[in-house]
Amino acid sequence: MIPGREAGGEPLRAADKPGSAVVRDALGVGVAVGLSGFAFGVTSAGAGLTLLQSCALSLLVFTGASQFALVGALAAGGNPFTAAAGAFFLGTRNAFYGLRLSGLLGYRAAVRPFAAHWIIDETSAVALAQPDRRSARLGFTVTGLSLYALWNLTTLAGAMGAEALGDTDAWGLDAAGPAVFVALLAPMLKQVVERVAAGLAIVLLLVTMPLLPAGVPVLVAALAAPAVLCLEGRGGRTRTPDAGRAGAREAAAGDARETDARETDIREKDVREGDAR
Repeated sequence: MIPGREAGGEPLRAADKPGSAVVRDALGVGVAVGLSGFAFGVTSAGAGLTLLQSCALSLLVFTGASQFALVGALAAGGNPFTAAAGAFFLGTRNAFYGLRLSGLLGYRAAVRPFAAHWIIDETSAVALAQPDRRSARLGFTVTGLSLYALWNLTTLAGAMGAEALGDTDAWGLDAAGPAVFVALLAPMLKQVVERVAAGLAIVLLLVTMPLLPAGVPVLVAALAAPAVLCLEGRGGRTRTPDAGRAGAREAAAGDARETDARETDIREKDVREGDAR
């Protein structure tokens, strides 16, 4: 018998992941990242934001990298509009997560605006790692709820405790935000193109920081991604046309098969749950 197939030749589906395992993984992510809200609260207060402003950012914006980028630029004396532009640019990635999660989670139209507020790196990673829609919804909800609650509570604690800490620059807490962001980003850089883009972005950032106003180097560093993709596209055109087309067709076919198999599993799972009810 071919490995990975049943006796009848049909592909084996991954066993449903126990709900307890999903909750455990989701809580692990939510608690670990949620505690870093303390660093944001302290950094935000050190940048001159009031307690209300710091808490409002976490309640209404709720995307850590963008929040740290905003207060970091303000702390360095950057223009508020430039700082906001950099934060907005970083936050646009969540829109692409939403496109992918919309079909996977399958929420009703009335629920989607509320779910959209929780679409960030961590909730997306947990949801996309699940084998079926039920587990994806559970992972997304538990991660979002635990992370949102802890992030806001620790933001409040950090902003209130900033005065007791005294000079926040002396503690080096301004480095906590970038450190957390790098820790989240590094495991996602699996392909060579992604690593090259990240390396080029770091070089651009280090070169432009002494020369440009605060907040602008982040926008310049973002140009690394389209630059690397452009170079990769030119390099691909220099390869043998037939080989390139064959590779593209094979990759597209593989992606289509994987997507079809996953969507079929989700539909069959929904049918079985409906019959059980």
